Amino acid sequence: MDQINERMLDFLLPPEMAKKAEEVGVAKAQMGLVKTGVLAGLAGSFIAFGAIFATTVTAGSTMSYGITKFMGGFVFSLGLVLVIIGGAELFTGNNLIIMAWASGKVRTIELLRNWLLVYAGNMFGAVSIAVLMFVSGQYLFGSGVVGANVLAIAKAKSELSFLQAIVLGILCNVLVCLAVWLCFSAQTATGKILAIIFPISAFVASGFEHSIANMYFIPIGILVKNYANPSFWSAINSSADNFQSVTWGNFIFNNLIPVTLGNIIGGAVLVGLVYWFVFLRDAKKAQ
Repeated sequence: MDQINERMLDFLLPPEMAKKAEEVGVAKAQMGLVKTGVLAGLAGSFIAFGAIFATTVTAGSTMSYGITKFMGGFVFSLGLVLVIIGGAELFTGNNLIIMAWASGKVRTIELLRNWLLVYAGNMFGAVSIAVLMFVSGQYLFGSGVVGANVLAIAKAKSELSFLQAIVLGILCNVLVCLAVWLCFSAQTATGKILAIIFPISAFVASGFEHSIANMYFIPIGILVKNYANPSFWSAINSSADNFQSVTWGNFIFNNLIPVTLGNIIGGAVLVGLVYWFVFLRDAKKAQ
């Protein structure tokens, strides 16, 4: 009777989710280079769209800190919804390929090839959107309030310590990979969207760090700081001197490198390998 009831469920149970994650990992690792690269570029763009949405919605907010952060996280969920439902390759979510690797179904070279190619494609997509957004002049909207928010976000991210960025990256990708993990359970688009919203809202609201999102957040801040229309600085009553930490060097060394390391630890180790140990280890031993 229990088995019959389980089959009638409209979602997969954790052991089945683990098998599905393993199958998906194999498919991703064996995907062609061109297809992977194009889908990675799309994912970087999709995450950037979520970041744009969050930056715009929270610009000039007069709500409390917590509510403002929640609203930013809620709308940022758009990025992962586009990745999962639309179909794209996101580095942070692809950390779960580690489950297929641990089962011996994906070779180390295939795992690393996927991660490197997807990471590069994500960066291309996210930075491309940052350039387009700067050229569009959207940072001038709301009498410069959007641009002021862009700069404030980039400044905060550029001033993290190395250790802080690693830990915030770990916590972020635990939640991102849990969102992807929950999507393995959902059988409908609605179910997947609902599975995404709460973990993603939580990581953004909590101030955790996502390497791919930061490939948009900080470059757009650098572009605004260095090349903004002079009227922008007058509108927000500030100057580029107040954002000296927003540089390419700080982006790479204070944020991107440590956050990426943290994302791998959080997603691949604390989610992927933990669920592999619980649900797939015995199958590996039986081989």
